[in-house]
Amino acid sequence: MRRLLLALPFALLPLAVAHAHDDHDHEHGSLGAHEHGVGRLNAVLDGQTLELELDSPAMNLVGFEHTATTDADKAKVAAARKLLENPTALFNLPKAAGCVVSSQELKSPLFGDKPEADHDDDDDHDHDAKGEHHHDHSEIHAHYQFTCATPAALSNLDLTQVFKTFPATQKIQVQLIGPSGQQGVDATATAATLKF
Repeated sequence: MRRLLLALPFALLPLAVAHAHDDHDHEHGSLGAHEHGVGRLNAVLDGQTLELELDSPAMNLVGFEHTATTDADKAKVAAARKLLENPTALFNLPKAAGCVVSSQELKSPLFGDKPEADHDDDDDHDHDAKGEHHHDHSEIHAHYQFTCATPAALSNLDLTQVFKTFPATQKIQVQLIGPSGQQGVDATATAATLKF
């Protein structure tokens, strides 16, 4: 059972509460929302701290969702990881804001990470309610925290580079929380700039 999020609605909801200490509460609101071409981004600007959490089906970022076994697949995973490890380029933050990465974390079964509560010998949860198998629904989760010297210069968030870097991503569902409140926006390659 590799797809913890897909199994949660059916089996592990008490566990979800137990793992809320990881501060990933947003995951519980979007369980099973795995759609190729669609990613999710939570962006929070609070004082000088900008926090970005990107969740995407691996298909959008590397072109497949199975475990990389061939050299070509391993190279694609390594290349995607390298791009994700450079968030200042990926999110194209205005230089005037003076944002520096204070922490970042990348997680994915493709990077060799096992989801929490992985029960390898218990495959009752590998099927969804329709009995369909979900062996290849790998997600990539990236969590970034920036400290911005001049947060007022962060009037918008430009995702153009994300769409250029990962062209299989057609849409990003964004939850944006900033000085002017909270908003939900769908970003696309042609409408990639969001206002805080």
